[in-house]
Amino acid sequence: MRGLLFLCVANSSRSQMAEGLARARFGDRVRIASAGSSPAAVNPFAIAALDELGIDISGQRSKSVETIDPASVDLVVTLCAEEVCPAFPGTARRLHWPLPDPAGAAVSDAEKLDGFRAVRDEIARRLEALDGLLSEANTEAATGS
Repeated sequence: MRGLLFLCVANSSRSQMAEGLARARFGDRVRIASAGSSPAAVNPFAIAALDELGIDISGQRSKSVETIDPASVDLVVTLCAEEVCPAFPGTARRLHWPLPDPAGAAVSDAEKLDGFRAVRDEIARRLEALDGLLSEANTEAATGS
């Protein structure tokens, strides 16, 4: 796999955390990107939630899905739950991880951060499973099995 893209609407919370977590997990093995159909600023709670794990996403920026070259993406992961996910052209394989938008809750800052942590931890769990699948696929490709 050469390219993994995380998509949601604002590219401010879930997809930004997924991008940061995936970069930390996969390193140079996979080119990681995130984008959205209506990009907004990276949510400070997303930055704080990943900072707790020692992952700095403060330099990441929201991007429009229109700026991503479909030829550079092998797998698209959509993260929308309540909203309509952006469409992505091309033939990339697609996974849908419907996760609630932690930015949408009208709660205290402490409760909001807890929501971001829960989504962060679920994304990390799913990336661990995805990493296992990628490792199996790479082993099969290398051995011809």
